[in-house]
Amino acid sequence: MSNNQRINRLWYVLTGGPCAGKTTLLQALKDRGYRVIYEAARDIIERELQKGRMLEDIRRNERSFQEDVLREKMAREREVSKNELLFFDRGIPDSLAYYYFFQIPIDAELKEALESSSYKKVFLLDMLDYVQDNTRTETSEEAHRIHALLEQSYRDLHIPLICVPVLPVPERLQFIIDNL
Repeated sequence: MSNNQRINRLWYVLTGGPCAGKTTLLQALKDRGYRVIYEAARDIIERELQKGRMLEDIRRNERSFQEDVLREKMAREREVSKNELLFFDRGIPDSLAYYYFFQIPIDAELKEALESSSYKKVFLLDMLDYVQDNTRTETSEEAHRIHALLEQSYRDLHIPLICVPVLPVPERLQFIIDNL
């Protein structure tokens, strides 16, 4: 997909390492009337936890988990209009960063997904202080490594990337809106 085809869509991505404030900002965007698509990985984990599975079991086979996350992201993108302005909590290139992080070989499914992924801009949220929750398995150091891999993945794909500094939520929200 050419760069022009990539930026013709009205889709935006909020990304950043674990605990960068994506969910909080997406809720603020939703409260302002924007359509948001929440993170596939978190939704998968929460569904499995509700079935009584333990986080360690869900993430035991990281390759299988990452493949499931990729498929869920692809399905979500197929379900929404390419002409609708919306925000994704993580885009398909986030999967590339996680494949690198977990040293999972890049397969044909990921390559095809990357070729068809298209976003107007990506907002890379600077990291906040790391806080553990019920779906995170990374350490603070690993979260920072993932953050760097996310930036590298989007830059390598030449998708317009805007770094969002750590600010109070209303100011961070306005920064994003001002840079649409």
